[in-house]
Amino acid sequence: MKTWLKRILLSLMVLVVGAVGYGYYQLKSVGLIPRKDYDTVAPVLPEFKKPAVLVFTKTNGFIHKDAIPVAKQVFKSLIEQQGWQAYLTDNAAVHSPELLKRFDFIIWNNVSGDVLTAEQRTAMKTWIENGGGWLGVHASGGDFSYDWEWYVQTLIGAQFIGHTMDPQFQNADVIAADPSLLITAHLPKPWRVKQEEWYAFDQNVRDKGYEVLLTLDEYSYHTAGETWLGNDSMPGEHPIAWRHTVGKGRVFYSAIGHQPATYEYLEYQAFLRKAMHWVRGRDGDQ
Repeated sequence: MKTWLKRILLSLMVLVVGAVGYGYYQLKSVGLIPRKDYDTVAPVLPEFKKPAVLVFTKTNGFIHKDAIPVAKQVFKSLIEQQGWQAYLTDNAAVHSPELLKRFDFIIWNNVSGDVLTAEQRTAMKTWIENGGGWLGVHASGGDFSYDWEWYVQTLIGAQFIGHTMDPQFQNADVIAADPSLLITAHLPKPWRVKQEEWYAFDQNVRDKGYEVLLTLDEYSYHTAGETWLGNDSMPGEHPIAWRHTVGKGRVFYSAIGHQPATYEYLEYQAFLRKAMHWVRGRDGDQ
């Protein structure tokens, strides 16, 4: 083979390898390639002088790089406004029996992927069943599959099947399922949320006895239905936020929150503030 041809082929090979490596790095950097990164050394907690709230942000799946830091600061601010103390971490080893009992409730902020060891799963499940409170937003219920069946089938209550992609971000009307409830009474009717990513699930959690709080009007935005990217629509009622009890504990999930700007909406902040009071379980009905 000619020397010049060898050089061309070698250069092409280097380019291909480089392109593949770069593509892999980019996919991994945003979490499209799941990771198995587990924490086993627990953080040292400070002495809490007020009711304490854990804000947990670990991502072993897709990383909402823009939304997570904004939501983190909004949650911290809302927590402190209530006279409580926020503890922010991405160390999953905080989910131990000894440490969880120091918190009034926990918030999973766009957590994705499989993040807990078997022992940590048991600790969180037991803690909730014995009276702990859990609040999750958006990606915390947005994986196509879960290794932990209890998490998706009981805690969240439904399997994520896709989100809007045509286009991905759209204005949509969010409807309060029961406008008389204090937790949704402040919302406009309908509440027009701009340029969000809208989740769909494999079932309506109302059929499991969960209390649906917010639904989507699918006529207010464009759905593509089932495609190779997933399914962005649901037959009948389309829940987007709900709550229920697990044993003695309280669980709240809102699928709203891909965009950083959404957490800045005063309407959404009020909704999340009321949700925190409800999962805490000590401040009357919400």
